[in-house]
Amino acid sequence: MIKKDIRSIDSLKNPEELGLTPLQPLDPDNIQDFDQLLQAMEKTAFNGRSLGEALNVLEEMVSDPDCLVVGTFSGAMTVAKMGKLLCKMIDKGWINVVISTGALMAHGFIESIGLKHFKYEKHKMNDQELFKHGFNRVYDTLEPEINFMRAEDIIHQVMQGIDKHEQLSSEIICRKIGHYLDQNIPGPGILKSAYQQNIPVYIPAFTDSELALDIATHILLQQENGPTLQPEDYPPFPFNPFLDLFSYTKKITESKKTGLFTIGGGVPRNWAQQVSPFLEIASQRLENMQLPLRRFQYGVRICPEPVHWGGLSGCTYQEGVSWGKFTPREQGGKYAEVYCDATIAWPILIKGLQDRLTRKDRDR
Repeated sequence: MIKKDIRSIDSLKNPEELGLTPLQPLDPDNIQDFDQLLQAMEKTAFNGRSLGEALNVLEEMVSDPDCLVVGTFSGAMTVAKMGKLLCKMIDKGWINVVISTGALMAHGFIESIGLKHFKYEKHKMNDQELFKHGFNRVYDTLEPEINFMRAEDIIHQVMQGIDKHEQLSSEIICRKIGHYLDQNIPGPGILKSAYQQNIPVYIPAFTDSELALDIATHILLQQENGPTLQPEDYPPFPFNPFLDLFSYTKKITESKKTGLFTIGGGVPRNWAQQVSPFLEIASQRLENMQLPLRRFQYGVRICPEPVHWGGLSGCTYQEGVSWGKFTPREQGGKYAEVYCDATIAWPILIKGLQDRLTRKDRDR
């Protein structure tokens, strides 16, 4: 005879006696700003709740005076016109380090010099015709080839002002571009804001970008006998990516706490996070070198990729604990992960943070 596992009435628990948190319907009549919207979403479910919880973590992270906030950015966010969100985070001091794909910074640079992107209308446009007329498509947006030509002219001007013997890295090149923008171009720009606020911008996969291609053409133009791809004819070009790694690691070791704000994933996210294993490796394997170990104590990530695909973009903060990259929640780590298109969630989150901090400043 099989004994059935049937619950008795006496075994049922009262959720209020157990201290469970009740959810609440989202009432638009009680919402006056984005902070209130996210507070209401926090009491709902699914990714709405995740976004509401993300604001709480982000507010605590940017308000912690001991926390160095690292922002990592991938995807076509500047083509998607999200550049001013990043400028706002830099200008407000909500981010202290920027790590990005080269493409995101290249398209942002184009926007910062006053050039435009345009709407792709799929029912009226043909990709072969777009190529013929110099329109590069990024999903539903067009980047005119003439934009890249104008940008290249400015990059050549920047490079001509650099001593050919100066050691360069992506951080140093981005700072020099930011300086040029600050001195010559009106209006906002990511690299301009980073330069003005003395915030480093690292592009780990630097040669995977239009900025690097422009620098490559500049290098070829310096060849004595004319441009060629023969290695023996390359002029010396002192670019050292390890300068980025050591510069970033130094900033991490000098901080008391670290937090991570991530849009997307890919190389910027992993390069930012690998600093913890690097510090551990260096301390364990190098004699006479003891470095402070650092784990991220805060984290907010917006990315649509689910964890089960196995890519770096989908890796959870909990998984990162096993690598020594993140402080476990049981030891005070505070994290929020939102599975959503960043062009939807990021503006709502930043506007909510603006509204919340403005209200708190007003109420003091």
